[in-house]
Amino acid sequence: MQDSGPPRPPVPDGNRRSIGYFPQWAIYDRNYLPRDVHTSGQAASLTHLMYAFGELDAGGRCVMTEDATGDPWADYQRRFTAAESVDGRPDRYDQALAGNFNQLRKLKARYPHLRLCVSFGGWNASRYLSNAALTEESRAAFAASLVELYFDGHLPILPGEPQGGPGTAAGLFDAVDFNWEWPATEGNPHNVNRPEDRRNFTLLLAETRRRLDAFTERTGRAAQISASLPADPRRAIAGIEPEVFRHLDFGIVQGYDFSGDWDLTTNHASQLYTPPADPSPDRLSVDAGVLCYLEMGVSPGKLVVGLPGFGRGWHGVPSADHGLYQHAKAVAAGVWEPGDEDYRTLARRPGERFRDTEYGALWLYDGDEFWSYDDPEQIRRKLAYVVDLGLGGLSLWSLDNDDAEASLVRAMRH
Repeated sequence: MQDSGPPRPPVPDGNRRSIGYFPQWAIYDRNYLPRDVHTSGQAASLTHLMYAFGELDAGGRCVMTEDATGDPWADYQRRFTAAESVDGRPDRYDQALAGNFNQLRKLKARYPHLRLCVSFGGWNASRYLSNAALTEESRAAFAASLVELYFDGHLPILPGEPQGGPGTAAGLFDAVDFNWEWPATEGNPHNVNRPEDRRNFTLLLAETRRRLDAFTERTGRAAQISASLPADPRRAIAGIEPEVFRHLDFGIVQGYDFSGDWDLTTNHASQLYTPPADPSPDRLSVDAGVLCYLEMGVSPGKLVVGLPGFGRGWHGVPSADHGLYQHAKAVAAGVWEPGDEDYRTLARRPGERFRDTEYGALWLYDGDEFWSYDDPEQIRRKLAYVVDLGLGGLSLWSLDNDDAEASLVRAMRH
């Protein structure tokens, strides 16, 4: 096991965060609704719910359109039936706020402790974050539009639907989350990417903090800022200044996607520590990422460990070492996309499971397919790591990957 440094004072249980991401699009193919956050028991175990993702235009302003990354129908126009609704009451056609936003408002009424955050970025929607951060003017435009849309709740009334209007969503969101993948380093090929992103990200957070502080002074409502950060030390050093933590309430170290469909060598996708035999050139792990930020001088209590609710898989895998570190013929087929499968499906999948208790990893091998993923036992191991280092909590991407009993989310608070 790698040395994690001297012991640090633990974060009190009441201050430890338990965070879950709710993808805007989960209401479609997966038919996972805000009501499911309630009925599964997830909401009772969460401190923060991240709504993913908000939309930016090419100038970096927050907007609501039916563009490639925008879906106002899901956000605030879709009418939910009584059976779909958090409180069992159906939406009316002409009510000012419908969609996920209205259901999340009902969820917050049931769980007053739950902070609701709007998140920007992710793999597909980080395209214009560099533009938002680029200049003093663009940063001001982003922060002003953020407050107007999501905190003051001034939603646009779009053609064809009656929803929206001044203050429609006021009081709904408590925080903003930046999920930029990745500042100053490569991400999705369509991303705008600049070397100066590292500095500009800090400046974007500073301007957002300034605008939210003004919002708090005006309304009396506190607002938080968080960010999802790379666990890859190379990306962290290239794109993240330690100064960002002056403006962040916490940062989530993205502890997954260490391996996947970009490499046909099977490997652990979310290992806690890096085994000596790991053949990958980057040798990534949760611990490597966390230690990188601690070495920057970040307070442990501001670091949250990100967990995957999904697994990464390959097929045509030789049987040596139970499929680990073997060259596969191809990525495995997944229900929603190749090489990717929800925990709820993997938990029921036949095959033998192997657990590396020393380095913190789990995999499934059935003689042909290899899947790396986290189960509740792995999450409890990572929670023990969080407690040992005095870190600030755990975060799950994403809630719709969990099973109907909320096994992953419950383990985060065990």
